[in-house]
Amino acid sequence: MVTSIERVAVHEGAGVHDVLPRLLAALRGEAPMVPYAAGSPPPLLPRHEGQLPLGTALVLGTSGSTGRPKLAMLTADALLASADATLRRLGGPGQWLLAVPAHHVAGMQVLVRSLMADIPPVVLNLRDGFTVAGFVEATSRMDQERRYVSLVPTQLTRLLDDPAGTTALRAFHSVLVGGAAVSPRMLSRAAAEGVHVLTTYGSSETCGGCVYNGLPLAGVEIEADKDGRLHIAGPMLASGYLGRPDLTEANFITYEHGERWFRTDDVGHRDTQGRWHVDGRVDDLINTGGLKIAPRMVEEAIIEHFPQVRECVVVGVPDVEWGQSVRAAVVLRDPDFPLRSAEAREGLRGILPSYALPRGVHTFEHLPLKGVGKPDRRAIAERLSRH
Repeated sequence: MVTSIERVAVHEGAGVHDVLPRLLAALRGEAPMVPYAAGSPPPLLPRHEGQLPLGTALVLGTSGSTGRPKLAMLTADALLASADATLRRLGGPGQWLLAVPAHHVAGMQVLVRSLMADIPPVVLNLRDGFTVAGFVEATSRMDQERRYVSLVPTQLTRLLDDPAGTTALRAFHSVLVGGAAVSPRMLSRAAAEGVHVLTTYGSSETCGGCVYNGLPLAGVEIEADKDGRLHIAGPMLASGYLGRPDLTEANFITYEHGERWFRTDDVGHRDTQGRWHVDGRVDDLINTGGLKIAPRMVEEAIIEHFPQVRECVVVGVPDVEWGQSVRAAVVLRDPDFPLRSAEAREGLRGILPSYALPRGVHTFEHLPLKGVGKPDRRAIAERLSRH
């Protein structure tokens, strides 16, 4: 079995295509690879005792909201099972627009699906950041009838706020959106504009999205334990974490009958229609006065009831009296129409429990992001704790 791992730099723009032959080789059983952004230092890999799991093709960092990233070991079988289940849910192969960083799991899966379909992806150059104009131009280069794209919520918001961006979105058979919560208002806007959005939930440990619009992909099972923590089983699970047998044992559980489950860091619930909803990460829960609050509940309420808010992230900051206080960081559609803290509290009274009402609303020009485009909650909390 292979024990060496090749660190592969992934360039932006057209340079992404250079990694496709190396990825195909990894999927066929040659040396596994760990992709990283070109221009960044190659990742330091922990020592891994013994042989790598049979069939390991990719080693990808997790992008959790807190803590040091872990390196998930993904086999070719798991990656292909995920890609196959996705294409079956979408209705068949097509051409993909790569609009997220290729060295993260969402981007890598766009490349895997493209290899399966034998249709080269069109690549959006993100070297200078995401722009609507760049997205529109990249969409114009697509030449297949069936088109797909994977986005994060911030990208979807910017595109729907621009007429040209909205027109470009309509060109896609399906628009996958994941990495962070999507507000119900945003989904309604997309539907009204004729944009077919599928929300996705997953992680590096599940080879990316494994739940679409609240429903698991074929072969995927989900359960919530007594504390609401989500557990996932299916053929797309990672083998474990590189060099961390302790974390592998704690988070990947094999039961007596042989079924493996991944213990996520997320809490959620299933509604009466059988759809799963992720309420937030365990580490993100806010404990104020002994009561726990899922930030997503407050975020969705703010976006739903205050149209001047384009984006919102709610965090807990240290508070001498309450332990933590609820604070909201918002990006406004127009700075001339701010959202005041008192206005937010009064407007949400009766909609949210009193203990969940934000004690402060703070305006950001841009929310700090990390990884594939997730809000950097730690950075936001640190900034707000200084106010």
